[in-house]
Amino acid sequence: MSIEIKETKELAQAEIIALYESVDWSSAKKPHKLYQALLHSHSLLTAWDGDRLIGLGNAISDGFLVVYYAHLVVHPDYQGKGVGRMIVERFQEKYGDFHQQILVADGGSIQFYQKCGFERAGQTEPMWIYQGDEH
Repeated sequence: MSIEIKETKELAQAEIIALYESVDWSSAKKPHKLYQALLHSHSLLTAWDGDRLIGLGNAISDGFLVVYYAHLVVHPDYQGKGVGRMIVERFQEKYGDFHQQILVADGGSIQFYQKCGFERAGQTEPMWIYQGDEH
């Protein structure tokens, strides 16, 4: 297995939707909006095993002080094999000196992000208006 991480500006919508469906994320039910959101991110990183899209992460940022990591998705066949960590490390190369790096984690992803150096933000409480059903 030879995994390659790339910064991407163009990507086939069908590949993205298939990846999101593989992890049962509700955003796959809004394919056009999901596709546009990812392509208009400040950064979009993709993980490839040959010509197979196996993961991606996107960042939304002001470009100077604050970055929000909106999505990190890894195909179930590749989870636990370092793909997510590789994506996070690439984001750290770009955003590691920013004043705030923010994300929302729940379930099993909390431990993953803690291993990557993230910690709970003081006594903050995450809040949202959410139209998904997987949380």
